[in-house]
Amino acid sequence: MTKFNQLQDIHVQKLKTMVAPDRVSTGSSVLNLHARDMSHHPACSPEAVVWPTGAGEVADILRFANENLIPIVGWGAGSSLEGNPIPVKKGIVLDFTSMNRILDVRTEDFQVDVEPGVIYQDLNQQLKDTGLFFPPDPGARATLGGMIANNASGTRTVYYGSTKDYVLQLTTVLASGETIELGARVAKSSSGYNLLNLFVGSEGTLGIVVKATLRLAGLPETFSAAVMTFPTVNAAARAVFNIKRYGLNPAALELLGPECVELLNRRKGLGLEVSPTLFVEFHGPSLSYLSEIIKMAQSICEDDGCRTFRSGLGVEERNRIFEARHELGEIIRTEHPDCDILIMDVAVPITAFEGIFDETYARIQEAGIMGYAFSHAGDGNLHINLTGRKGNAKDWELIHGVSESLVASAIAVGGTATGEHGVGIGKQKFMEKEHGSSMQWMKKIKTLFDPNGILNPGKIFPE
Repeated sequence: MTKFNQLQDIHVQKLKTMVAPDRVSTGSSVLNLHARDMSHHPACSPEAVVWPTGAGEVADILRFANENLIPIVGWGAGSSLEGNPIPVKKGIVLDFTSMNRILDVRTEDFQVDVEPGVIYQDLNQQLKDTGLFFPPDPGARATLGGMIANNASGTRTVYYGSTKDYVLQLTTVLASGETIELGARVAKSSSGYNLLNLFVGSEGTLGIVVKATLRLAGLPETFSAAVMTFPTVNAAARAVFNIKRYGLNPAALELLGPECVELLNRRKGLGLEVSPTLFVEFHGPSLSYLSEIIKMAQSICEDDGCRTFRSGLGVEERNRIFEARHELGEIIRTEHPDCDILIMDVAVPITAFEGIFDETYARIQEAGIMGYAFSHAGDGNLHINLTGRKGNAKDWELIHGVSESLVASAIAVGGTATGEHGVGIGKQKFMEKEHGSSMQWMKKIKTLFDPNGILNPGKIFPE
């Protein structure tokens, strides 16, 4: 394990010769803003924050940090949920908010070149008049660099895929300061090793992305949304399986437990029946086409015990429901001001989805804690938010027990410890169980690209 050096004043002065002095800060308020993300993991302040404005500056800073054994962590919007950007070994945080340019839009190629600090909602706002959009949608105002580092996904993943499916080319700076290009501006390639996907989802532990070429998709001509309620979570989960089995290809398929519905009704005035609820959306070329799809979905859901099926939602109502779904995590947080919240996710094969949801409620009830379960049901990705009183050791022993048992169950049925939040800090302990002997090869890859271990140390690999 590398013994890192503490940042000294001489190091700070050197950084100020690499970038404008006002883009280097050691002020406590700035350090505190870069000490934690949206997770429950403890804050840890860096020793300096630097705002680069170009790839050359990033390369110079990494070369300097590598030579002086100083840790480096990339920072986007701080919206991650597993402590992914928390600088647990201190050192330097590179904040990419000043590298936020959309460099080129090639509409006829369905491509865009961006810097890592671009917010994905801002990109889609700029693209709205082109008839194109960037589909991955994690909900939070995440940067594209952060989404690439974490292979982010969200509500539309079931139809459109995750971030890795849209990354064509990356310009990446390695720990040594060397800049390399990965991938190509083509839809497919059989040329060489797929190093591109090695870096997507690596959480900034292999290199720092300074430019990306992304694939875009055409905006759907029209959509149709529906809300359906079920007597039990099991019935809703079976409907999810059958909607997928019959090839209806929903663009979004979200399952909320009754505790989530009750909270959204109270805080957002949705007026839904307090029952396990599916939100589903279909995209297509015409309303007549979608009308037939909706009829098939209704028939499937009624066969699985659906109590109410409300379709034909207008744009305003659809937006209200899905905005509430996106805000659910923050609503849970504000609902429990005296609590910390463990936010976790697992993903399982679709055939195991019903069982993992069942076990979630059983574990929460057995532990006597408050929990919220909701899911990107179409791709078997379950989210659980567990609340515990701040500083209450008994609460947190129970919460960690529930979390660990659910992750173990997910892995046992061929699933994963994390579907989209990433490993970060919280899921390190499960990596050996999930990956077995392949973990040693991951470590060798890490050592090859970052021999001194300066890039986001203390993440992914259990220490």
